[in-house]
Amino acid sequence: MHRLWPLPPDDSSGPLTDADLEEIYGYPAGLSGPWVQANFVSSADGAVSVGDRSAGLSHPADKRIFALGRDLADVVLVGAGTVKAEKYRGARAGELRVERRRRLGLSDVPPIAVVSGRCTITPDDPIVADTVVPPIVLTTESAPAHRRADLAAAGAEVLTAGEHSVDLRAALGALGEMGLRRVNCEGGPHLFATLVAEDLVDQLCLTIAPLLAGAGADRIVAGRATDVPRGLRLVSLLHEDGFTMFRYRRRHRETDG
Repeated sequence: MHRLWPLPPDDSSGPLTDADLEEIYGYPAGLSGPWVQANFVSSADGAVSVGDRSAGLSHPADKRIFALGRDLADVVLVGAGTVKAEKYRGARAGELRVERRRRLGLSDVPPIAVVSGRCTITPDDPIVADTVVPPIVLTTESAPAHRRADLAAAGAEVLTAGEHSVDLRAALGALGEMGLRRVNCEGGPHLFATLVAEDLVDQLCLTIAPLLAGAGADRIVAGRATDVPRGLRLVSLLHEDGFTMFRYRRRHRETDG
C-alpha cells in the first residue's frame, strides 16, 4: 500500500508499514465525547455490495484498513440489517490486534454495538453466541420486552435510546459515558444515512474498488434523507492494486490528523 496524498516531507512513496497506518488512521487525542468514523467499501459505480455481500468488493488492502478500524476503536457500531446479512460474529482476539490495542492502552477486543430499533437480534445470532466480548444492543423502549430480556439473559448489554426509533445522538452519548468514545461504524447504508442526517459523522474511510457492479445494489447511504449536504475535506489518499482508500473529515474539524 502506498500513499498518494499527502506525501511526507521527504517525498517518499514507499510501502506503508503498520506503524504508518496507525499514524494515518489514529483517532484524535483527548476526546471528551463520541467521535464517529464510518468505514465503507464501494464499487467504482457506487455499489455497496455484490450479491448482497460487501465481500465481493473487498481486497487485502481494504481488509487491512477494515481490521485497523477495529483495532483503533473503543467500539464498533453496526446496524442490525448488516449484522444479519453479513452473519457478524464478535471481533476476534488475534495476536496483532491484542498487541496493538494493549500498546495503545485499549481493551484486548472492542465490543460491537448493534443498532436495532425492534431488537431483532436473537441469542442464537453469532454476534451474541460467537463472541469474546458480549455485544451492546442499542434499541428502543417500544421493542418487545421479551426480546430485550432474552438478549440480556444471553449476556448482551441492552441499552434503550429513544421510544420508537433509536436516538443515535443519545445512544452515542450513552456509549461515551461508558468510555467508548472512538466509534468505528461499519454500516450498513441505513444506519450511515441516519448518522449523516444527524450530522454525527466525523470521518469517512472509503475504499473504491476498481469494479463496475451495475444496477441493483444500494449506495453506502440508503433511507433517511439529509436536509443539507455535509461538507468534507480529503485528508489522505492511499493506493494498492487499483484500490483507492480515501479518508475524509468534517470540513469544520480543525485537526487534519
